[in-house]
Amino acid sequence: MPIDQNSALEALRKVNDPELHRDLVSLGMVKDLVVSAGAVSLQVELTTPACPLKDTIGKDVEAALRAAGATSVKITWGAQVRAAAVAPGQVAPGVKNIILVGAGKGGVGKSTVAINLAVALSRLGAKVGILDADIYGPSVPILTGITEKPTSKDGKRISPLEAHGLQVMSIGFLVDPDQALIWRGPMATGALMQLLRDVDWGELDYLVLDLPPGTGDIPLTLAQNVKAAGVVLVSTPQDVALADVIRAKLMFDKVSIPVLGLVENMSAFVCPHCQHETAIFDKGGARLAAERMGIRFLGEVPIDLAIRQGGDQGVPICAGAPDSPQARAFFDVARAVAGAVSQQVMKAPRLPVIGQQPRA
Repeated sequence: MPIDQNSALEALRKVNDPELHRDLVSLGMVKDLVVSAGAVSLQVELTTPACPLKDTIGKDVEAALRAAGATSVKITWGAQVRAAAVAPGQVAPGVKNIILVGAGKGGVGKSTVAINLAVALSRLGAKVGILDADIYGPSVPILTGITEKPTSKDGKRISPLEAHGLQVMSIGFLVDPDQALIWRGPMATGALMQLLRDVDWGELDYLVLDLPPGTGDIPLTLAQNVKAAGVVLVSTPQDVALADVIRAKLMFDKVSIPVLGLVENMSAFVCPHCQHETAIFDKGGARLAAERMGIRFLGEVPIDLAIRQGGDQGVPICAGAPDSPQARAFFDVARAVAGAVSQQVMKAPRLPVIGQQPRA
């Protein structure tokens, strides 16, 4: 029996998104389905342009349609980042998903991971911003190369600065770089919430927050005031860093912020001359820790001179050398993070629309 519109839809109902574990039709991912004389064309609208399993979905769609009698299959791709419903008054209302990047201790390259994660998501097609939430030690100004001061178009809200395809804001743009911020906790957390509320972020798919290390006031304040999609934890492979990241994971569990997964930074050094790999800080410890904690391992990033140089020069490796092996490691992490966010969004309870009666 030749394939028609109904049989094509039925075939597509058997194709699941591998991350969301639901079929493409019920997820609303099938668009513009046309069947004519055995030829099928459709658009698959992904839940993120950084979908890590796009190729798998494409192969499964074609296999299902050909099994249903299609003589040819043409797939085009779209993407619409989903957002969990949030309560009225939520900070940064135009932002679909807030991604926290945290670490149990300093010195593990958390800010380097945060900026390259943001750049990679942007280069994969998403609208992205980054907020430097490390009030006492802001590093985003150096990592982005931005030296100017932000302005306000209306005298009420600050316009974020732009670099490498990102909307960028940091307390470092607003204070003298030679000035030490000797603030108690409430002042620091108040400044952070002001940066979230009083910056005109516009419409963003992802806002990446580079948190200060540890489990202090700022992560707790964010948990109380921000509906975050989740937190990405960063660690080096050595035991002392892993012990601290386990404590950080427990803290985020207690304040009900989903842990999206763990990144192993400074995983190993590969000699550019002989390609010999040296595990300076050990290797593979974060993967084992993620398995023990029951969270996703998001990938490993090498310790590499080019990554450090890019950060010091204000050109993250994902912007300056996006095709390099070092950048590809960050792009793999970004795809894994985007997939984890989509999972969290689809699991989140949907709030009823005001004025709409719940179904019986």
